[in-house]
Amino acid sequence: MEMAYQYVWKYGLMPRRLRTVDGKEVRIIHPGLHNRDAGPDFSGARIEIDGTRWAGNIEVHVMASDWFRHGHDTDPAYSNVILHLVGHSDTTVPGANGDNIPQVEAPLSEGFMVLYNRLADKISEVECEPWVSELPSLTIASWLDTLAIERMQRKARGILDILEQTGGDWQRTCFILLARSLGFSLNSDPMEMTARSLTLNILAHHSDDSLQLEALILGQAGLLDTSQHILDEYYQALCREYYFLARKYGLRPLRSDIWKMARTRPQNFPVRRLALLANACRGGFHLLSEILETPCDPPSYLKLLDWEVSGYWLRNLNFGHPGTRLPASLSTAQKELLLINFIAPLLYAYGARSGNPEAAERGLTLWQQLRPENNTYIRQWHRAGIPAQNAMESQALLQLRREYCDRNRCLDCRFSCALLRQQLQPERVSDC
Repeated sequence: MEMAYQYVWKYGLMPRRLRTVDGKEVRIIHPGLHNRDAGPDFSGARIEIDGTRWAGNIEVHVMASDWFRHGHDTDPAYSNVILHLVGHSDTTVPGANGDNIPQVEAPLSEGFMVLYNRLADKISEVECEPWVSELPSLTIASWLDTLAIERMQRKARGILDILEQTGGDWQRTCFILLARSLGFSLNSDPMEMTARSLTLNILAHHSDDSLQLEALILGQAGLLDTSQHILDEYYQALCREYYFLARKYGLRPLRSDIWKMARTRPQNFPVRRLALLANACRGGFHLLSEILETPCDPPSYLKLLDWEVSGYWLRNLNFGHPGTRLPASLSTAQKELLLINFIAPLLYAYGARSGNPEAAERGLTLWQQLRPENNTYIRQWHRAGIPAQNAMESQALLQLRREYCDRNRCLDCRFSCALLRQQLQPERVSDC
């Protein structure tokens, strides 16, 4: 039922002007971005309460008391919630400053819920799934080729945006992209923010000292605090190094509550990913030139990603959490994801911007050489009769799902065109 309230807020189905339970007028300026991972339901929202503008997070519950049942009162990730939308206001919720979080009660009618549940019953399905396997292989292959290029170009635009923000510095752009990719979706934003907060010049000055590299990166990530883990000698050594280096370079750390820990496997804990990023900076960060000079085949590119954590990280899952037989490096599957989502798009973007068609072609060729991803969407297309043979096809199918199916752009899809034409002119179905 909570998903229904999230849906109403996300798509602006409630009045633009609301009132809190204590009578203050609320105007929605922007609902924010829907967060499907741990943390508040919506981030980056902008609202106005009695004429005062606020920016922050929105949390949605059926019952206001769910705030406490879900443990949000002890989770610092919820310290910047600016509005609590509930179906029933059965309690107030204190904020980080001691004042109650503004709360809006907006119960949904029974008629709305009946219709919503009926429409949402098959919300995760692809509309054309029962018929798409009947399409000619040429129609499918042609559309997937186009979708793959669409997806690569979309990724390249994001890379070129970062390049512009770095003043045309390709090496720094590569570093930011690597950090983001090591976040593997769940923590991609905090990883990128950490990378942006440091310059490669600073890291280069300490590239021969693992402790100092880890201190700089973990400290900037907001994960070092001398009041924590006081009996952990390595942790305290990192804290001392970071405080010295932060004063030297005038650094300010990020907030620690930006990191998402829920549903994270031990090998994917942020501290381990950041330690791996520090290892990638040993001896200086020159990954872009190495990528451009490497032969275009997956094994050669995989060797570029053979960074390993050592020492402390082989004995500890996280600070204060000892473990045994911990992996020192990324798995082959994780490295292949980096090739798909980081190296191939970087090659394509570099080639497109520098007028080097060979580099751009290498990015597409790399996709063709790699195994397809194995996720919910790809398995669903496989069940529908369109199995992905390589990463280029799986990327095309992800593009189809996210940019067409999920956006209700069925009539813009060549599959729909072919299926509709099949009903009218069966002999011309391959024209689409």
